[in-house]
Order: sequence, then structure tokens, then C-alpha cells
Amino acid sequence: MPEGDTVFRTAMHLDQALAGRPLTVSDVRVPKYASVDLGGETVESVVSRGKHLLTRVGDYSIHTHLMMEGTWHIYRHGARWRRPAYQARIVLENTEWVTVGFELGLVEVIEREREDEVVGHLGPDLLGPDWDPGEAVRRLTAKGDREIDVALLDQSNLAGLGNVYANELCFLRGMLPQRPVAEVRDLPGVVALAHRLIVANRDRVERTTTGDLRPGRRTWVYGREGRPCRRCGTRIRRGSLGANELAQRVTYWCPVCQS
Repeated sequence: MPEGDTVFRTAMHLDQALAGRPLTVSDVRVPKYASVDLGGETVESVVSRGKHLLTRVGDYSIHTHLMMEGTWHIYRHGARWRRPAYQARIVLENTEWVTVGFELGLVEVIEREREDEVVGHLGPDLLGPDWDPGEAVRRLTAKGDREIDVALLDQSNLAGLGNVYANELCFLRGMLPQRPVAEVRDLPGVVALAHRLIVANRDRVERTTTGDLRPGRRTWVYGREGRPCRRCGTRIRRGSLGANELAQRVTYWCPVCQS
């Protein structure tokens, strides 16, 4: 599932293409909203909220989520789409641009006043203008018996972290992913590092937590099962954690550098 920095960039690019312009085409290819037509309405803005996207059009918001396979593309009129049309879930056009949401995990059209119903459960947004580290720490602290990796991925604690960041944060702070939140030393430091990492990566496609942008050098532990730790040489291990069976995520850690 895309991390919050990917969603942030998606919102920024969509906003550049759509904001301030009236829609010439509004084609929602989801049965429940197939009759919705926002053609002629002006797009006010496209914003991210954690991993959610809100396209504000007139009195409505188009709420979308990429989930695992989703992506938004932006084309000039007449350009060939890079994915098949049957994967398109929504098409929004103006006189300059064609924006297409492919294989989106969620598409719904709601009244603007109902936005809080779909994103109000989220914790402080790491990339939002109202980022509140103190509130993020408070919410994490309240989940004291939860594993730190699972707590970091819980979007109701802080919004925007995905599996890559959660694994890398645990390594950088010397914590086993399985460590209970209550046993984490300096939780404010963990939150501060999460914010620094995601802000550092929000404007580039090549995400790195090591500071090295070369392929194969961008992460400390994520995706490196069986390879030597970049610090101590011990083989990286792999497991899984989750709040329940459906929420299981792959975890990676160094058994020496993390405890």
C-alpha cells in the first residue's frame, strides 16, 4: 500500500492539473455513483489526508484511496493511456488535462460537509499543515500494550506511515518491531524521526531512509531478508505482525541492532 508521501505527491500533481478549472468531463465508473455528474463545476483543490485523497468540487468531495493497486495518471488530451481503460474507476477532465484514477480501492462522492465522516478518525497527518506531534505521542501512548510496529501503522494514531517507514523507524531507533509501545524509550523521538523521514521524501519518487538514492541502497532492513545488516553484518530477519489476521504485514529487523 502506498505510503503517505506518495499520496501527498499525487494530491499535489492532481491539484496542479485540476484546481481552479471547471470540469468538462466527470465520469465516475463505480455503480453507486455512476449517475453523478460534476461537469461544469470548478475544482477548488485536491488534498491528501494521510493516505486518503479529497478532490473538492463545488459542494462535493470525491473521496478516493489507492489501497494496494491504485494509481492516478495525468495526460494531455489525445495521449494514449498507459493502463487499460477497464481499470479506470474515475475520469476527470478539463480543457487542458485528463486525470484518470486506475484500480482505486475506494471511490465515493460525498457532500463537503461530510468529509469528517470519512477522514475524521485519522490521527495527526504527518504531512498536513496541522501536524501535531504531541497528539500523535498521546495516541500512541494510549496503545501501550500494542507492538510498536503495529501502532505506527495504525492510521488513527498518526496518519501517513506505511510498512516501509514503520520497519525502517524501528531499525533506526533500535527497537524490535514486536516491542510493546509501553516499553519504547523516548516515544516523542520516534514521532519526530517519523516526521523528518517522510518530509525528507515527500518531494521525490526515490524514497530513501539511508540517505543513499542508489538502487538497492535505499533501506536499512525493509525487503532485505537474509542480507547482511548495513551496520553489523548480521542477517536480516523477516516475520509478520498485525492487529488481526487480515491486518498482517511483513516485518524486517536486525536481531543485533534492535532489541
